[in-house]
Amino acid sequence: MPETEGSGALSGAEAEVVDLCRELIAIDTSNYGDMSGPGEREAAEYVAGKLDEVGIEPRVLESAPGRTSVIARIPGEDSSRAPLLVHGHLDVVPADAADWTRDPFSGEIADGCVWGRGAVDMKDMDAMALAVFRERVRSGRRPPRDVVLAFLADEEAGGTYGAQWLVANHPELFADCSEAISEVGGFSFTVEENRRLYLIETAEKGIAWMRLKARGTAGHGSMVNDDNAVTELAEAVARLGRHEFPVRLTKTVRTFLEEVCDAFGIPFDEEDPEAVLSRLGPIAGMIGATLRNTLNPTVLEGGYKANVIPGSAGAQVDGRFLPGMEEEFFAEVDRLLGPDVEREFIHHLPSVETDFEGGLVSAMARALEEEDPGSRAVPYCLSGGTDAKSFQRLGIRNYGFAPLRLPPELNFSGMFHGVDERVPVDALRFGARVLDRFIDMS
Repeated sequence: MPETEGSGALSGAEAEVVDLCRELIAIDTSNYGDMSGPGEREAAEYVAGKLDEVGIEPRVLESAPGRTSVIARIPGEDSSRAPLLVHGHLDVVPADAADWTRDPFSGEIADGCVWGRGAVDMKDMDAMALAVFRERVRSGRRPPRDVVLAFLADEEAGGTYGAQWLVANHPELFADCSEAISEVGGFSFTVEENRRLYLIETAEKGIAWMRLKARGTAGHGSMVNDDNAVTELAEAVARLGRHEFPVRLTKTVRTFLEEVCDAFGIPFDEEDPEAVLSRLGPIAGMIGATLRNTLNPTVLEGGYKANVIPGSAGAQVDGRFLPGMEEEFFAEVDRLLGPDVEREFIHHLPSVETDFEGGLVSAMARALEEEDPGSRAVPYCLSGGTDAKSFQRLGIRNYGFAPLRLPPELNFSGMFHGVDERVPVDALRFGARVLDRFIDMS
């Protein structure tokens, strides 16, 4: 699948990052959450082959049939230092081709972009890491310290068969790593023509996917029934869905909003932090969700016939809580549910937060500035979740740093799990250059 649009005379990682991204996209690694995904093993074998081709020895690990991850360790100049973990996931959320302008598993280049499911989540970063380390090994350029590369299964369904399994069963592969970089960070937000903020993820909300159940008295639909499970459940779900948690400014969110206000030359109003959101364009939704805990009902289950009152009814809810707010969050959930609705976890994963300081953060900022003199690195909190939640259990400090310089008109946050997902070719090449510089400084 050779690159066909705007290749130019390129060398090193830039010369192959686009084709690597396209080839990864063409492997359908859709994760349906039910073990039926078609391509994680194929993608893992592709990655292992690309590593082996340049002399990087891959370790291929399978947690269940087809649920495959690849780990490799690249020796650095000073192996006495704690290694850096660079990780990405190979699975993607499903895509319905009928909804897309272009085939979501083609890796087609059009309008200056690589199109397809995974273009930003996160086969772009997988391709950058492959391209950069393949070139570094070919040219004999060792990183300053050891680097552990991890290409993981199952992130899109919580990491049960990927990062969680690896941390539980093979912690020795990562236990000496001190810091990690991965997805949903390092992308640009344009303030004005020659000034861009690059959002580095230093925090992410915790996940509470919950299954609710109400029990009642089964009976005939024509009878009066004051113990109707469907009614009890529906009222509880409505209370959850309509509830708005109060604003809680965590350290990361406050710093981000202050940085945005400073960039635009406006005062930060602590009493009205949501006023800043109007300046953020398409990313306002993602940032706005980090000002408070959230609850969203997503699935209803109950009954089997119009004239039969069922003995039970169920629902599923997507809950997200801010760092430091977990206890407060669940106390409010239980108050809203009331005593007659039970809850259990589908997935319960912790929040993540680390400081925006230290040598690794400085390396990110310098690498970005050398490629984009108008850059300014700022911390932010992700409203979703990543495999950082698993690696945090090993004491690893996690950052989202998949560097991309993006055109201001591109709705980047809307690409995640959306239709017509795509990444600019120039942004991929920019990311490869920045990642290579960063590794030298890390």
